[in-house]
Amino acid sequence: MKTLTITRPDDWHVHIRNGEMLRTVLPYTAKQFARAIIMPNLKPPVTTVEQALLYRDEILKTVPVDLEFTPLMTLYLTAATTENEIKKAAESEHIHAFKLYPAGATTHSDSGVADIKAAYPQFAAMEKHQIPLLIHGEVTDEHCDIFDRERVFIERYLLDIVKHFPELRIVLEHVTTSDAVQFVESASTNVAATLTPQHLLYNRNALFVGGIRPHNYCLPVLKREHHRLALVKAATSGNSKFFLGTDSAPHLTTLKESACGCAGCFTAPIAMELYAEAFESANALDKLEGFASFYGADFYRLPRNTDTLILAKTTWEVPASYGKDNLSITPLKANESLSWQICNQ
Repeated sequence: MKTLTITRPDDWHVHIRNGEMLRTVLPYTAKQFARAIIMPNLKPPVTTVEQALLYRDEILKTVPVDLEFTPLMTLYLTAATTENEIKKAAESEHIHAFKLYPAGATTHSDSGVADIKAAYPQFAAMEKHQIPLLIHGEVTDEHCDIFDRERVFIERYLLDIVKHFPELRIVLEHVTTSDAVQFVESASTNVAATLTPQHLLYNRNALFVGGIRPHNYCLPVLKREHHRLALVKAATSGNSKFFLGTDSAPHLTTLKESACGCAGCFTAPIAMELYAEAFESANALDKLEGFASFYGADFYRLPRNTDTLILAKTTWEVPASYGKDNLSITPLKANESLSWQICNQ
C-alpha cells in the first residue's frame, strides 16, 4: 500500500457554526487539522474579543478528548469596529485576524461592510497593530455578472487597499480565478491566498452535470476550466503565498436541497483526501506538505506543527451524509469514490 506522510496540516479557513451543528462537524476538522482559522459569521456575528473568547470556549468544550486541536479565532469586521477593539484583538493570543465580508456577498454576511473605502480607518488600525485582514473578495453589485465578481473586486477595491496599506497583511480567501492568482503573485509578501478543494477539483460544469447539483454550489461560485487550472498551478507551484483553506461550510441537507439552496460545500471529513487527489492529478504530491502544513503557519507567524498525518492510497466511498436524524449534512462527493484516505486517525 502506498502511503504519504506529511507534517500535520492546518486549515486556514473553516466554518464550524455553533450549538448542535458545531458539535456535529467540529470532530471532523479536529481529526484532520491541528489548528484552524475559525470564521466569525455566526448569527449574530462575532464582532468583539469578548464574543470570540466565549466562542472559543464553546469550541474547546466540543473537541473530542482524544484529539489535539487549537481554534484560531477571528473577528467580523463591521462599520462600527473601533480601533480600540482592533488593538485588543491584536494583543490577544487567541485572536488572529479580522474578516471582511462585503455586505450580502455570502452566507450570514448581511452585517458586513457596505462601503469598502469607508473601512480605511479600520484597515489603517489593523496595519498599525499588525493583525491580518482576511477578505471575501467579491463585489455585490447586482449588475455585475456573478462569475466576474472576484475580478471586479480586485480591480475596484483590492489594488487600492494594497497601495494605501502596504504593511497590512492580507489573505484573499478562497480564490477562484486566474485574475486572483496573478494579483497575489504580483503583490508583496504581505499578500497571500487560500485555496479550497472544490475549486481545485471542479469547474462550473460540476454545478449542472445531469441536473442541478446543489452540494457543489458555493460562493465564490465555481469558475471556467482555465481558472481551475490556474488555481492548481498556483497550489502546486511551491509558492508560499498559496496555502490550504477548505472553506468547509456545513448546511443541513434539507437547506441545500431546497428552492433557494444555501451556498457552501461541506468538505471537513474528507478535506486532505480531496487535496491529495488534486495534487496527485497534477503529479505534485511532493508539494502537498508545504501547501497544507507550512506556508499558512509561516504567514500567520505561528510555529509549524511537529506531529504527522499519514494518507494511504486506497479506494473508498464517501458516505451519503454525515450527522444523523435532524442534523444530516451531505458532503462533497457523496456516494463517490476517493483514492486517498487518512490512516492514522
